[in-house]
Amino acid sequence: MSVFRTKPVEQSIEDAEGGEHRLRRTLSALDLTVFGVGVIVGTGIFVLTGVAARNTAGPAVAISFVVAGVVCALAALCYAEFAATVPVAGSAYTYAYATIGEFPAWIIGWDLMLELALGAAVVASGWSGYFASLLKNFGVDLPPSLAGDHAVFNIPAAVIVLLLTGVLVTGIKTSIRFNGAMVAIKLAVVLLVIIAGLFSVKGGNYQPFVPPSHQLPPDSGLKAPLIQVLFGVQPVAYGVFGVFTAAALVFFAYIGFDVVATAAEETRRPQRDLPIGIIASLVVCTILYVVVSLVVVGMQHYSELSESAPLADAFRSVGRPWVATVISVGAIAGLTTVVMTLMLGQSRVLFAMCRDSLLPRSLARVHPRFRTPYRITVVIGVVTALLAALIPLSAIAELVNIGTLFAFVIVAVAVVILRRTRPDLPRSFRTPLVPLVPIVSVLASAYLMLNLPVETWIRFFVWMVVGAVVYFLYGYRRSRVAKLRSKPGEPALGR
Repeated sequence: MSVFRTKPVEQSIEDAEGGEHRLRRTLSALDLTVFGVGVIVGTGIFVLTGVAARNTAGPAVAISFVVAGVVCALAALCYAEFAATVPVAGSAYTYAYATIGEFPAWIIGWDLMLELALGAAVVASGWSGYFASLLKNFGVDLPPSLAGDHAVFNIPAAVIVLLLTGVLVTGIKTSIRFNGAMVAIKLAVVLLVIIAGLFSVKGGNYQPFVPPSHQLPPDSGLKAPLIQVLFGVQPVAYGVFGVFTAAALVFFAYIGFDVVATAAEETRRPQRDLPIGIIASLVVCTILYVVVSLVVVGMQHYSELSESAPLADAFRSVGRPWVATVISVGAIAGLTTVVMTLMLGQSRVLFAMCRDSLLPRSLARVHPRFRTPYRITVVIGVVTALLAALIPLSAIAELVNIGTLFAFVIVAVAVVILRRTRPDLPRSFRTPLVPLVPIVSVLASAYLMLNLPVETWIRFFVWMVVGAVVYFLYGYRRSRVAKLRSKPGEPALGR
């Protein structure tokens, strides 16, 4: 049996349409767009703007957001074609299974755990810090050992994860409604920040828009970016190269739009609605990021921006401290939707892997009333709550980034392969300029990956090795595709 056996698109669609593992199709294009905005707009809009402007781009950080948005748009076009052609849960895992083979599909599914489960735990830990800060404004002090970055057991982080697990179990429509309410709150806060900030913008703060460049002292050892180790590229602040360096930083504010594709199996008209949801959410968030970044660097000179809370401190600097409290509320709402959406995406990826018997198939059971994969959702909720409560995750948060970029590369490659191997498949949305767009997407993602530290690459490699061991010890022999191929009289599945 080959580890590169594929699962035909028709078989994936048949699995999604019948039996005890069928999910309920209830989502519209608007639901998916709100879903995408909910996971993309998190702390990035409140924090990364100041960090990138102060350290690497200056006022031109708005251009950095545009560059990062274009890189994501290239990947989004590839995701949109696959999501419309193969409207099945699993996202990049399912796409790789249909094109490259079972083992690569397993690896990408294993990789997505870095983006989704670990990402949810990281964000939940951040949510705890904002929650503790908000309570402090009302005179309630939570002990540092129970909340925040240095907690021994982070109770608020664990509680929010478990509460959101309950929401996810009760149905996708309930989850979307809750997500919509939280998105409305944080968008209202963002719009308030923009409108209130416009009255305090000073034209002189935009000068120079692109500050003169200068080299930074290189990092050393495992902290050094891989591109520096391999090619001797020295880090640069400001100037044109500084703008692109900042793009690599603010790119991570966009992470999550690909999670929209994991809801393909619960979309009413996936061929139409999924491309709209993926691309529209990315466009909305890019516009918000660009406008907010222009406002914040106009309110306060980029060299004076705070790195931990640039928006809140910018309003304090112009005599409006009350806005800082409002921003905390928006951040809490924003992080709540991010945690929930990442967990939902993780449950759908593992649901697809369990349905293919690469993980225990019993975990793919769908709730008879709510039509959600409740067993795997509960498992993910408990594991994520423990990770958020017990492990200081800031040191390994960059694994989330490399996991996402690796998924982008696989999907871009898979689009080209499926065009060649299955040109007969109906495609309601087609990635333009294939293979040019996928190739540029691969190169852009690879460049951003090279900007990550060597230690991140080492951890990523170790995680992939562990995943390979799990596959060969469990999934290889239990694979449902392999068993169907081995049955006499059954049609062959894949290669």
